[in-house]
Amino acid sequence: MQSRIRSLALAALATALIVAPARALAGPPWISIELPADPYDPATRGAFLVVRAFHCATLANQRVTGTAEGIVNGERRTIALELSETGREGVYALKRTWPANGTWTLVLQAHQGPTHAATAILELGPDGAVTSIRVPTMDEHGFRVPAPVASSEIEEGLRARAAAVVGRS
Repeated sequence: MQSRIRSLALAALATALIVAPARALAGPPWISIELPADPYDPATRGAFLVVRAFHCATLANQRVTGTAEGIVNGERRTIALELSETGREGVYALKRTWPANGTWTLVLQAHQGPTHAATAILELGPDGAVTSIRVPTMDEHGFRVPAPVASSEIEEGLRARAAAVVGRS
């Protein structure tokens, strides 16, 4: 499972790095996920994962935000995530702050200005482990760029996964 998650994280990073150099300096931000965080790195010790924010294939100090979107005992919950700076440009650590019970999706964004953001969507399994990582993209003027993610898409995925967990019980 660990190697599968690393492969998912590397695929998200590869998508970002392949596309980013083709964009002009005013291009969109990109995001990648390092999972698991290196337990031997003092800057990320104790982190659940590491987020890297890019601009044109270069790590950049973008504003990075996130939420844990969940369903706990049938109730919808949203928890703002706190990403801490690591002392490295464009690299942020996320510690687990959401409850262990329930069905959760993490939505992480690297922002560039008020209108551009790259989003990583991490779905967590019933055991709290990451089961998938997606960095949605779309075609725009001949380039692959970050795609916006509708909150309804997150909601639908959460409800379907929560129903599947209840159905297995």
